[in-house]
Amino acid sequence: MLRVSDFEARYRGHIPAPQDIPGRYAVLVPLVERAGEPHLLFEVRADTMRRQPGEVCFPGGRVEAGETAEQCVLRETEEELAIPPAAVELIAPLDYLVHQGKFIMQPILGRVDPAAAAALKPGPDEVKETFLVPVEFFREHPPMEYTYDMVPEVPEDFPYELIGFPQGYRWRRGRGDVPIYRWEGHAIWGLTGRIVRHLMQGMECL
Repeated sequence: MLRVSDFEARYRGHIPAPQDIPGRYAVLVPLVERAGEPHLLFEVRADTMRRQPGEVCFPGGRVEAGETAEQCVLRETEEELAIPPAAVELIAPLDYLVHQGKFIMQPILGRVDPAAAAALKPGPDEVKETFLVPVEFFREHPPMEYTYDMVPEVPEDFPYELIGFPQGYRWRRGRGDVPIYRWEGHAIWGLTGRIVRHLMQGMECL
């Protein structure tokens, strides 16, 4: 039989995290200085990728067991772009996103050495190409904003009578938003667009 002391032993010092979110991902938000002006470095995912082929993203991926988000982005950036960890100065973790697909996305802001960025070598299995965008572009050009409804699809055999609502239940709906930036034939959108938008919103006071 469980005792109160068992709960104390299990949960004392527990660090809270979102419930029922098994997936943890992290991306580097890479700042690169060129001609005295900060740029953001983006990737285009390889067309052969199983998920999101051809989409614009930041370097990153799934956080492995026993790994921190910071360790993940340094490892993934080296694997995808051949930029060594020594060439990346991590600045700070940004606000993370909780996705309806049951995963967390943790962006980490970092400065990439310009020489390393100039010498990067995209791994063809994962990265089709890379490009830089001046940060000032995002300041001067807000994204196009689109929203969509998230409507619950409840199975027909859901036991409404069991929970005390034989006539059905008014499930809460959600709303999603999709920011889209356009840069020289590239669409920067989805989670990547949301990260960029949030990053720039944090700079509005400067």
